Amino acid sequence: MSMKKAIYRKFVLVILLALGLCTVIFYLIAGNILLDNTRKDLLYSLQMVDAMLDYDGDLKEQFSRMDALSQAQAAGLEKGLLSGDSRRLTILTTGGEVCVDTDVDDTAVMDNHLAREEIRDALEKGVGCSMRYSETLGTSMLYAAAMSSNGGYVIRLAIPFKGISEYIVVLLPALLLAVGVTLLISLIIADRFAKSVTKPLGEIAGEMDKIQQDAPDFHFEQYGYEELNVIAKTTEQMSRSVKSYIRKLEFEKQVRQEFFSNASHELKTPITSIKGYTELLGSGLITDETVKADFLRRITKETDNMTNLINDILMISRLETKEAEVTMNEVRMALILEDAVKTFAPLAVENQVAVMTDCRPITVWASHQHMKELISNLLSNAIKYNKEGGTVHVRITAEDGDMLLEVRDSGVGIPEGSRQRVFERFYRVDKGRSKKVGGTGLGLSIVKHIVNFYNGTIEMESEVNIGTRFLIRIPIKKRDSDL
Repeated sequence: MSMKKAIYRKFVLVILLALGLCTVIFYLIAGNILLDNTRKDLLYSLQMVDAMLDYDGDLKEQFSRMDALSQAQAAGLEKGLLSGDSRRLTILTTGGEVCVDTDVDDTAVMDNHLAREEIRDALEKGVGCSMRYSETLGTSMLYAAAMSSNGGYVIRLAIPFKGISEYIVVLLPALLLAVGVTLLISLIIADRFAKSVTKPLGEIAGEMDKIQQDAPDFHFEQYGYEELNVIAKTTEQMSRSVKSYIRKLEFEKQVRQEFFSNASHELKTPITSIKGYTELLGSGLITDETVKADFLRRITKETDNMTNLINDILMISRLETKEAEVTMNEVRMALILEDAVKTFAPLAVENQVAVMTDCRPITVWASHQHMKELISNLLSNAIKYNKEGGTVHVRITAEDGDMLLEVRDSGVGIPEGSRQRVFERFYRVDKGRSKKVGGTGLGLSIVKHIVNFYNGTIEMESEVNIGTRFLIRIPIKKRDSDL
């Protein structure tokens, strides 16, 4: 079933239910109003009859001389409700015995009426009304009773009363006309409402079909319903997210390709050197022991380079996936920095670079190996890419619950075009100089991954021939995720 048909069906169903409920409520309220008004008219008629009767005289004779109900009708009290042969006037004693009845000549045969509801109420309250079905007349009768003015009698007036049902024949055409007009108007409104909903949905569906295109461009109107605008807005956001995700996948694909290409190249070079030296040693052509020792030294160096490269690649992989189990404990940064300075002291002397440190007694909840790699890579780069007589300043402080690690050098600097790529794997600003100073080309990439692993931040400032400054912020205390 289409949405339009469903809206029609439910709209009509709701209208029919509403009309049915209104009809029932109208029937009950109108019936009660008619009943109350009829009771008031009957009681007023009883007052008029009571005023015309002489209770000291012969009541039967008075009934024979005049028709009290006709007098009441002449006074305009019936209003069309007291006419007909079924109307009945009865006068009873306070003991419930019938004295006079317009429908019975011999009242001696009539039962005592003291048990009748309207009679009891009249004796207790002055007036009383009740309605019940008459087996004799085969219809419902409305009874009204009131105490006489002298207090010695009860006057009762009864009329056939069917309530509002008497007017059904008159009201039915008007009711059917009202229902028909209402349904017609409802169908027109339902049609407009269905179109106002289904048309925008069709337009949105048509726009969403564009998602199969390579570069879908969505255009949505401003609809009259906020929910439809939300769908349109969500679709646009989803489209942007898909485009962004696709671009991210393409970028990651390119990065992986470059990574495998660079890794293969970096591994191929030492393997080729090792193979060449090994073949020369195995050929027996090299007899000089000094040359043999130099070849073995070169093989060992190339092997170490390969080992370092593989270890760096594995570390980046573990940091990216976060799958490897990391041992976290309290790490004293002063000891890490002191050990790193000692390790790279020969390199600093070789490059004629002075290393100066300023470290506060800070303890960080982290992996000892991560903090060691972080400082070692930054310090080694600052020394390698420095100038003769240059300086390296390393400062570790605390601020707002974070450790601040600042490494500043007076080296060659990084050109503006390369600053966004220095954290990429195997990216080298000056390939000639990088080859000369050595390294795997993964140092800053490892730094970035370690900082991301601890949800930290890294800032870089650099000017060519002036120097480079790295500022890293890492939380000192363990996070809830580390507990």
